[in-house]
Amino acid sequence: MSQPFSQIGVIAQLRACLGYRSYRRLLLVRLISQCGDGMFQVGLATLFFFSPQHAATVTGVAGAFAVLLIPFTVVGPIAGPFLDRWRRRNVLYYANSLRMGLALVIAICIALSPKNPVIYVLALITLGINRFLLSALSAGQPHTLPAHLLVMANSITPTLGSISAGCGAGGGFLISLFASGAVRNVLALGMAAILFCVAALCALRLSADELGPNRHAVTNTAWESLRHTVTNMRIATRYLRARGTPFYALGVMATQRFLYGMNFISLLVMSRHLLVKSGDITAGLKIFATIAAISFVGNALAILVTPAVCRYCQPAYWIVSCLCCGMISQLLLATSYARPVLYVSAVLLGFAVQGGKIAVDSIVQSDTEDHVRGRAFALYDMMYNASFVAAAFLAALTLPQSGWQPKLCLVLAAVYLVAAGCYARAIRRVGNAPR
Repeated sequence: MSQPFSQIGVIAQLRACLGYRSYRRLLLVRLISQCGDGMFQVGLATLFFFSPQHAATVTGVAGAFAVLLIPFTVVGPIAGPFLDRWRRRNVLYYANSLRMGLALVIAICIALSPKNPVIYVLALITLGINRFLLSALSAGQPHTLPAHLLVMANSITPTLGSISAGCGAGGGFLISLFASGAVRNVLALGMAAILFCVAALCALRLSADELGPNRHAVTNTAWESLRHTVTNMRIATRYLRARGTPFYALGVMATQRFLYGMNFISLLVMSRHLLVKSGDITAGLKIFATIAAISFVGNALAILVTPAVCRYCQPAYWIVSCLCCGMISQLLLATSYARPVLYVSAVLLGFAVQGGKIAVDSIVQSDTEDHVRGRAFALYDMMYNASFVAAAFLAALTLPQSGWQPKLCLVLAAVYLVAAGCYARAIRRVGNAPR
């Protein structure tokens, strides 16, 4: 390792990351791919299950999110064995190429038969491939940078990807100014296909083995591993548990994602029923968009603060602080649903979620050996999405139709506190380095 992470500033870290050609090329693939994702989702905007925000009840919102995320959850364990054997550069190329083809087929289906159920199946397959692709991006990133720059890379990369997806969605909405209905969807999906094609070509700028995996540790084929998917996940879990730090980080990530999912669905339903006259969908969505934008301020603050704080403390201790920040956000929300309280709570929650995720990503990337890293991130993705699906089901059972339940907010705050205490205890027991 060259210069220690703790001895260089945030701006210097960012410049150092961008100074690595491999990282710049991988980042470009991510940005173009996720821009295509945003455009693709606009092309599916008229399909109910791909627009949960339009559902009228808690059960409708939760059900739509569950249907949307289940493919992401299922793909996780399947992706891992392949990501530890296939060249990850090739995964980026073929995944984007396949998504390009599927987007074109979906566009044709919408043009010819907008209500054809095949559209739903193909769209869910495309979303599943997207999760496979994002796992490959995460597993390959440590090959593009030295370990001391991973915290900064994990701060900026996912956020830039989200911004790019937002730009793609914005481009899709611009299309709606000139077209509507099926024509708009077809044009948006066509543009998404073009972006997926460009991303696939950009992936070829990376050399074949530039993103790994390291092949000396591979002893069986991907198909053999696939036949033993459950065994592989159990092996990966056992490995992560033995390493200590990445295992507990994944546990925190899943817990935080579950709590965030409960809060997210609650705010969405509140925006539809409690904060506006019931039934005013447009006004409700505007309020929810405002809350989401304010939450993004917290994300942005976490991106700036996390690398700076990690100059003075280990990522594990920062995770504990972020969990405490999440607890405060829920305590505030339990007191009132007045707009100022909602906005402050949203900023704190956005900060807690993003700050914790940056630290978790860095721990899993740096403390997991490369021959297991693909399965580790496949397990990461499976837990990440399964936690939100679980939150959706619990929200459907516990949230009132108004979306606001002070007692539930207090329960979520207590879970944040317990999670922080358990994680701090685990880290003290195993230390900050893998065993």
